Amino acid sequence: MSNSPSEQQTEWKTLPGIVAAAAAEHGERTALREGDLELSFAELDRLRRRSAAAFLAAGLVRGDRIAIWAPNIHEWILAAIGAQSLGITLVPINTRWKGPEVAYALNLSRAKLLFTVGTFLDMDYPAMLAGESLPHLQGIVLLRQDATERDAAGEWQAFLARGESVADAEVDERVAEVTPDDVLDIGFTSGTTGAPKGVVTTHGQNIRVFETWSGTVGLRSDDNYLIINPFFHAFGYKAGWLSAILRGALILPVLSFDLDAVMAQIERDRVTMLPGAPTIYQSLLAHPSREHYDLSSLRLAVTGAAPVPVELVNRMRGELAFETVVTAYGLTESCGTVSICRPDDPAEIISGTSGRAMEGVEIRIVDGDGKGLPAGEPGEIWVRGYNVMQGYLDNPQATADTITGDGWLKTGDVGVMDADGYLDITDRIKDMFIVGGFNCYPAEIENQLCSHEAIGQAAVIGMPDERMGEVACAFVVLRPGAGLEEAALLAWCKETMANYKVPRAVHFVDSLPVNAAGKVLKTELRERLSA
Repeated sequence: MSNSPSEQQTEWKTLPGIVAAAAAEHGERTALREGDLELSFAELDRLRRRSAAAFLAAGLVRGDRIAIWAPNIHEWILAAIGAQSLGITLVPINTRWKGPEVAYALNLSRAKLLFTVGTFLDMDYPAMLAGESLPHLQGIVLLRQDATERDAAGEWQAFLARGESVADAEVDERVAEVTPDDVLDIGFTSGTTGAPKGVVTTHGQNIRVFETWSGTVGLRSDDNYLIINPFFHAFGYKAGWLSAILRGALILPVLSFDLDAVMAQIERDRVTMLPGAPTIYQSLLAHPSREHYDLSSLRLAVTGAAPVPVELVNRMRGELAFETVVTAYGLTESCGTVSICRPDDPAEIISGTSGRAMEGVEIRIVDGDGKGLPAGEPGEIWVRGYNVMQGYLDNPQATADTITGDGWLKTGDVGVMDADGYLDITDRIKDMFIVGGFNCYPAEIENQLCSHEAIGQAAVIGMPDERMGEVACAFVVLRPGAGLEEAALLAWCKETMANYKVPRAVHFVDSLPVNAAGKVLKTELRERLSA
């Protein structure tokens, strides 16, 4: 069984190189299955070239930018790899964004074409852009009219047909011009601390990062990879279909998350690889009909994107029977990855940390003045290495504020590193609050709350207090069938955690608000308190 598309490492440095190498190695093996559609690795490469020809026919050249604003469908991948094969930069756009937010990204990136869908989940995507000023955009191409149905005679097929007039030799010539230093994509930050910023990263650094990531977590060519994470996010795109191509795994895109449909697909497609934010696994564990589905094929879970309670990892092993559960940590500015657990690490390391720096990357923990802290002391996480972004698009001041003169990326995350280099993500600096002079990290309190047998999920924020400055407020989702009163929970908290960490208020809720990447939206929780 082979785990890599080619031994010719030089071909791995650009996106077209790795797709062509996968086709050469895996040929007619199935690369992607979506409903009744199957594409082999050879077909995926052929369609990549056809897509590239269409971009040439449309007049786009190396250095131009195109945006994709669509859910997880195979046309998303074909549009991306066709453009990227010519050195055209991909701008993935969050499917939860509305017209003004999308217009902002299109205008900042100066994207020439937008690829989207007509309707999805009762949303009319083109209508959301009506009335927006888009001076750089030359056209909109619908990948599908209705995202739930493939469109055999739609705009995407017409776009591809335009490429039939382009000679193969011209495609080859343009593809050969692409270098590892060409920009692969511009991903937008979540915008939690202001307007989203465009993060610029290259072919070479992304491919090296996810060659390392996929090998470290243990993704294999015989894996059936269910990609629930959205393609616009690094977890669904780079750690998703890009890594699957690198390793020769089967891509199984999920259009929208429906738990019963997901469990049915795990059974039907014998899914082995199921990454996701902790909320995915918490939802699986909490489902009352889980035992009605055969989930025994599950082998590998990779989680991150939010603090991971130790109890959740233990339940994933014990109740969902994953052979391997690996935690990782990263951010958009690091191509999505900084540290990873190794599958052969001791169980307590995998459960309690986000691993250690991947090969070729440095991590340090610093205080408020940027001075290094000893092992065991919490501070801001700084990262340096080939995974650090080229910078923020057209924002040199923000870039200078985030990357030091000697190349350290200031992540804004708080963590603790042990003597062996294993990293425990404590929280975001902006989420930390101070109770009577004591620093409180919500993730630490959330982990303790989730160890309670009645609690499935928890989110903690700071709320104003006249005497203490701030105190903890908890939002709690109970496990199915569980009952718990606020007084009983607070009494339990007083017995299990330091008094300054004990929540002063508890709100029992049916669910927590999350973004498309599975991160809890604490801004919404704060708004609930102030309403």
